[in-house]
Amino acid sequence: MSKGRVCLAYSGGLDTSTILKYLINDGYTVVCFLANVGQEEDWKAVEEKALMLGAEKMVIRDLQDQFVKELVFRAVQCNAIYEDRYLLGTSLARPVIAREQVRVAQEYKCDILSHGCTGKGNDQVRFELAWHALAPSVKIIAPWRIEEFIGKFKGRADLLEYARINNIPVSSTPKAPWSMDENLVHCSYEAGILEDPDHEAPKHLWKMTVDPLDAPDKPYHFTIHFDKGIPVKVVTEDKKQATEPVELFKLLNLIGHDAGVGRIDIVENRFIGLKSRGCYDTPGLTILRLAHIDLEGLVLDSKVRELRDQFCTLSWSRQLYNGMYFSPEREFVENSIIYSQQNVNGVVRMMVYKGNAYVIGRSSETSNLYSEEDASMDSLDTFSPMDTTGFIAIQAIRLKKYGESKIAQGTPLAET
Repeated sequence: MSKGRVCLAYSGGLDTSTILKYLINDGYTVVCFLANVGQEEDWKAVEEKALMLGAEKMVIRDLQDQFVKELVFRAVQCNAIYEDRYLLGTSLARPVIAREQVRVAQEYKCDILSHGCTGKGNDQVRFELAWHALAPSVKIIAPWRIEEFIGKFKGRADLLEYARINNIPVSSTPKAPWSMDENLVHCSYEAGILEDPDHEAPKHLWKMTVDPLDAPDKPYHFTIHFDKGIPVKVVTEDKKQATEPVELFKLLNLIGHDAGVGRIDIVENRFIGLKSRGCYDTPGLTILRLAHIDLEGLVLDSKVRELRDQFCTLSWSRQLYNGMYFSPEREFVENSIIYSQQNVNGVVRMMVYKGNAYVIGRSSETSNLYSEEDASMDSLDTFSPMDTTGFIAIQAIRLKKYGESKIAQGTPLAET
């Protein structure tokens, strides 16, 4: 008699194949689940391997469209970024994957969810917090936090020996000395030789971008059209055009890839308290974020932008990074983001060249916030410089009092 029905997040790799066989050998019935979020994968081979190892079913779902529409474009609208560098490529994919795994578990009557995340990473937190919100009564098996499991599998050699005994096929291709996680937005690289934060990432590590030094010696031009802060059309100098969300994002990925745009190498603070070194190449989103920020400079009210930057951008980014997507605070913040983008409409002209993206022009037919006449040094018709005298006087009232108080205290500001 089965101990229970498990829906396992399965990639086809050594770790999750070992977990699959371990669960089956321990008496569980297992349904495997794999999400297509834009990674390169031999989908048929993964399915055949899971079934060969004893899975009752291998379910593969294409989530690219909802990934882009619900998460990636929302990240663009709020200029999402974590610790000033990381564009959240892995974090953005987790909510749609977690939600679909719950749906698959419900469809196939599984009462247990399982994953192959390590006990030191962020993903275990992201998946399990999502599952607790999406299916509050579900049980979870996290093998890499089970003492018996980690005692049995202390390293790769133990995994390989278990694979040999249980006839688990293992790739003959030598394993890269780092781990990778890829989706439509980015590819991340960590662990192995990258755990030394001073070890330079090898030239051949990067998958989604060419080396900027090897990129073409000629700039490449294109335009991005936005409607309510969401990209709706990309047109390139060689007449390529995309309007459908996934197609549009893939075109920007290609543009960024060919120019070597979007590489970062950072040390970040994981939610669980550890510092971690990671390398990421994120071509399309890097371009989109720059274009969106620039358009907002033209069309977004200054005070709305200030509040959005201080509260929404920071909060939403941390919520995604920390696995709090399915939370009341994320819903609250996201509604503010959507409201802030009502008038973010326009076109941004760009070029990419050897590792960088540049904005070379922007326009909007729906915003009156920018006035060439108001800003012109050659016109006094719509703005009187004399009015600024009173403005400065009012702003200076408290500063003068502050300066007077410092003089009275014997610490004049001029002497600090």
